[in-house]
Amino acid sequence: MSKNDPSSIAERALVAARKSLTSRFAGAALAFVSGSIMRGAGTLASDIDLVVVFPRLERAWRESFVEDEFPVEAFVHDRQTLAYFFEQDVKNGRPIMAHTVATGRIIGADGNLARVIQTEAAAILARGPTPLAGAGYDRMRYLVSDLADDLRGDRPAAEIRAIATHLYQQLADLMLLGRGAWTGNGKWAPRLLGQLDVGLAEAFDRAFEQAFAGNSAPLLTLTDAELARHGGHYFAGYRQDAPLEARLVG
Repeated sequence: MSKNDPSSIAERALVAARKSLTSRFAGAALAFVSGSIMRGAGTLASDIDLVVVFPRLERAWRESFVEDEFPVEAFVHDRQTLAYFFEQDVKNGRPIMAHTVATGRIIGADGNLARVIQTEAAAILARGPTPLAGAGYDRMRYLVSDLADDLRGDRPAAEIRAIATHLYQQLADLMLLGRGAWTGNGKWAPRLLGQLDVGLAEAFDRAFEQAFAGNSAPLLTLTDAELARHGGHYFAGYRQDAPLEARLVG
């Protein structure tokens, strides 16, 4: 088997993860090894996502390092800090930590506890995101509407590309969360759209491809159609209050 074969890379990454757990995180109860490498879709340039769980910590942290030539992103927690980030991810509609744990390979001494935590993470993923409502929903609709307005009319291709870049994540969030599906940042947005609806994902990709080439019309059509699912264009009447503590007292 070639050392560049995905299964070979995954096994070597697992060895590197175990080495990291022993040498860098002495006293940890367990860890979850995740990422594209462990799914068999990684390359030698892919990193390892490592969620380390201690019995008790003063605070959680993350750190990056290289182990046996593998880039490692370590997220270090105890049960309480991990539960906090699970909850924050649900509020944001992006179950990053829950997905990392639920899909990870278990290493470390406390396999029973690891399986309990993994079951909790899987249950979070299965429940899906909180339905869109309230101020967060209003802000999402407003941002998409405002960016769409920026695309209207004649604009230089460079400005269209700049606006489309900002709109990409906002529109993906509205499409996914508005259909009761989890959303994700960066590369996860098109992946999750494809999992949800292949036709919608293809239309999304084509519209942005045209926008990045300087033609905003297909993207405006797609955006207006999506806004129509949520009550239409939303600009007039939007309000966002600053925090009460947002002042400097001289």
